[in-house]
Amino acid sequence: MPANRESNHRSIVIVGAGLAGLACAGVLAAKGFRTTLVGPPGNVGDTRTTALLDGSIQALAKAGIPIAGHPEAAPLRVMSIIDATQRLLRARPIAFKAEEIGLEAFGWNIPNGALTQILQARLQEAGVEHLPVRVLAAERGSSGLVLKLDGQPDLTADLAVAADGRGSLVRQAAGIETRSHDYPQMALALNLKISRSHRDVSTEFHTESGPFTLVPLPGQRASLVWVVSPEKADELRAMDDAALSRAIEIQSHALLGHVEIDGRRSFWPMSAVVAVTQAAERVALIGEAAHVLPPIGAQGFNLTLRDIAALAKALEAARDPGDAGVTEAYAKARRLDIGTRHSAVDLLNRSLLSGHFPLQGLRGLGLYALERVGPLRRVMMRQGLARAAEH
Repeated sequence: MPANRESNHRSIVIVGAGLAGLACAGVLAAKGFRTTLVGPPGNVGDTRTTALLDGSIQALAKAGIPIAGHPEAAPLRVMSIIDATQRLLRARPIAFKAEEIGLEAFGWNIPNGALTQILQARLQEAGVEHLPVRVLAAERGSSGLVLKLDGQPDLTADLAVAADGRGSLVRQAAGIETRSHDYPQMALALNLKISRSHRDVSTEFHTESGPFTLVPLPGQRASLVWVVSPEKADELRAMDDAALSRAIEIQSHALLGHVEIDGRRSFWPMSAVVAVTQAAERVALIGEAAHVLPPIGAQGFNLTLRDIAALAKALEAARDPGDAGVTEAYAKARRLDIGTRHSAVDLLNRSLLSGHFPLQGLRGLGLYALERVGPLRRVMMRQGLARAAEH
């Protein structure tokens, strides 16, 4: 359908005002690009947390968005992996220390609500235009996408950035397909009050149903992501807070002492979704519109920030932000990183679920090598952090 001549037009429109859209608007504004953010305001009451790795911390700081040292954020100085499976081949516990690679911390863990407020404040300071309305539909027009807004005139742009999540209307309108698969797992996320100090250590227990990950929060608190079977998720969902707290203490081997549920719980099915390309004509995908990975190794939002850094780089010398050269450069820049991260997370997750002896042995051997071989461990730590500013 051709674009209406009466449509409003912008240079760059970011669709979706969640964390991905807010961060994209903030980073692009810091680099001098004029952007318009479209979407209802993010949820400042979201108690789920995001672990921002060092590369992401540095990239946000360069955009005037400091996270390190924020009163609601906790440093991750040590990352520990414990094989808690009951299988014949089990790996020795391994601890990665930030000081080994010259860092104060691998990153910082912060509640999504607090991060949302920080990003929103930065956009207000930068004077970024925000239309707090829903996009009802997106359609291909004669010169790009036409965005149908709730209660406002249609909007067109030189470049539409899809930050509207895994069910992205923009991605669908651009005709970009996805590859996806579901896992026989559910993830439970919640926060805890703890009686024993976490000592700035993030601990990931590997179990037969998936990872059980405890991540520091300020003070005597921690966040938890517990990946279980759908049947186990039903059991956990039915428990009251006291029973669930006891189940968490048992699963964690009382690592953090007595724990209490602190706030709401959320459950979601585990899946992986990857777009076949990260861009099309006058469209770029970021965040969950481009990739959804299981919650292993803190890759999700850190991968999104590398999307944003790559997009900003592709836009640097462009007169027309939607030019084919921009979108093609962006898609090319993101292909390998997204593909390798997806493959690595998928392989690790499947190795936990699999009863296949050789695959279990491969996982155990890999962890053993990381524990015993210092140079290899340090290379993997640096690769895992993958500085967004370098992409």
